[in-house]
Amino acid sequence: MSDANRETAPHGTTWPLLAAVDDPSILRAMDRARLPQLAAELRDFVLQSVSRTGGHLSSNLGTVELTIALHYVFDTPRDRLIWDVGHQSYPHKILTGRRERMATLRQLGGISGFPKRSESEHDAFGTAHSSTSISAALGMAVASRNKGENEGPNRRRHVAVIGDGAMSAGMAFEALNNAGVTPDIDLLVILNDNDMSISPPVGALNRYLARLLSGRFYSKARDLGRAVLQNVPPLFELAKRLEEHAKGMVVPGTLFEEFGFNYVGPIDGHDLDSLIPTLQNLRELRGPQFLHVVTRKGQGYKLAEADPVLYHGPGRFDPGQGIVKSTKPSRPTYTQVFSDWVCDMAEADERLVAITPAMREGSGLVEFEKRFPRRYFDVGIAEQHAVTFAAGIACEGLKPVVAIYSTFLQRGYDQLIHDVALQNLPVMFALDRAGLVGADGATHAGAYDFAYLRCVPNLVVYAPSDENECRQMLYSAFRHDGPAAVRYPRGAGAGAAVEKAFTEIPLGKAEVRRQGRRIAILAFGTMLAPALAAGEALDATVVNMRFVKPVDADLLGELAAAHEAFVTVEEHVVMGGAGSAVAEAMAARRLVLPLLQLGLPDRFIDHGEQAQLLRLEGLDGAGIERSVRERFGA
Repeated sequence: MSDANRETAPHGTTWPLLAAVDDPSILRAMDRARLPQLAAELRDFVLQSVSRTGGHLSSNLGTVELTIALHYVFDTPRDRLIWDVGHQSYPHKILTGRRERMATLRQLGGISGFPKRSESEHDAFGTAHSSTSISAALGMAVASRNKGENEGPNRRRHVAVIGDGAMSAGMAFEALNNAGVTPDIDLLVILNDNDMSISPPVGALNRYLARLLSGRFYSKARDLGRAVLQNVPPLFELAKRLEEHAKGMVVPGTLFEEFGFNYVGPIDGHDLDSLIPTLQNLRELRGPQFLHVVTRKGQGYKLAEADPVLYHGPGRFDPGQGIVKSTKPSRPTYTQVFSDWVCDMAEADERLVAITPAMREGSGLVEFEKRFPRRYFDVGIAEQHAVTFAAGIACEGLKPVVAIYSTFLQRGYDQLIHDVALQNLPVMFALDRAGLVGADGATHAGAYDFAYLRCVPNLVVYAPSDENECRQMLYSAFRHDGPAAVRYPRGAGAGAAVEKAFTEIPLGKAEVRRQGRRIAILAFGTMLAPALAAGEALDATVVNMRFVKPVDADLLGELAAAHEAFVTVEEHVVMGGAGSAVAEAMAARRLVLPLLQLGLPDRFIDHGEQAQLLRLEGLDGAGIERSVRERFGA
């Protein structure tokens, strides 16, 4: 192979086979005997690439062989391939023409960390929130059937690869229920079971059974048997039960069979000699098929195998040394502030229970689970259930705290309204990842919570400006006798000292943080710091509004009498946000004053460093000052 077809890692490693694969068609033309070497190169490339950019590592190291097998067997992108959850799709991106762009992963102007339809024709469906793949693939399969694309030798197939965690969501089972009774579709669901080790049953015997159960002979024999025995109901029912019992002894597939799927597996997801023939067999079958694949997070990199959680989404690191935890004291993140508060509050009030939809680490509940295991509930990726579960707990006099990302609460919105707010139940929502979230991009940005929360009756919405205020607002919201939400961002704050003692913040009361003239800047949440910087440059009054609902209408009246204009600043979309709440309060009080609303625009904002994105949207101190001067003059 010429040097032009070789690619070299920074430490001197070459990837000769991988460097030649710019499209899956090249992979499909490759000698099958060379695929294990390609897998080794692809795994090393993923490791070296993620170590330089940061990103999701453990899950992607676990999908290398599965990705190669899928693109080797299926005619992608004509055959639709959907990854769920999308953070396991890096090998897919590398094999579909984006290898050289991996250096830009999750950076401003670079490629996304998740499948994205606008990025490649090989990304059949955008998947960054989990459990959507089966619904989407079923929709595509029905569309192909109705367009006549599922007939003939070039019929279109549809494959949904769903992580085992994503199978805990009700939506996945709703889709399975629908798919099992949808006629004439070509749909393969692959369960990437990456939370268990490859146990002894996943070996030679199971490989044989997987080939047998996925083969056309078995399928035709089963269908023929059904046709013959249909006319003899007792024998048909007996044969059906015998088949289910026989399969149930060797495979855990009875549940999926009841949904109408032909279940195959479990098979070793790192064994290409098992994966490829099984997928080739399943490709030829009609109707809903279900393949159970067992993989290992961090496969091939010992440090990630030993601690897949630590290596789930690391920043930059040296692969030879691994992740080195810093010994330097750092500012606490808002998540850590919540973690400390919820443990302290649980010590003080035994009614407190904590609930998370599969985000124990991300939401800061690791320590709580250790200290209060009977009061900790991880309900899986089931946001709707989490909210209604909390409502049921609140009905019986306990005080549930739902720790959830802003962008994930969107998935439990009906339950928030119908089950919590309508009944005025004291459920507290700790909304992490509010505002822009940096590298995860638009799919994870908490840019809409002010709007979707403040329109709900009975709900109080807190917006802390720093770490200490966050702790005190968490305490205040917990004590509130009704539904409440405290909304805070990802990462560290400004470095405010966090007071151990609890202080309740008066409901709906803002505070003036800087007295100036002409202009009053009304800052919500962590926009207070850049607003204060702009206020100094403009000699403007700056107010920490603290509440999005209710807003401090009395203070607005006082400020309107002494100022010429208002400016609202929020890390949230302008449409329907905190600025709109101020406008509504002004209208109710008949306050006629120019109002400049600063916030996020009416478009999705892609990935990049958080400070960089805020600066580009004019939400740093200089940007706020510039916007005020452009509107109101020097």
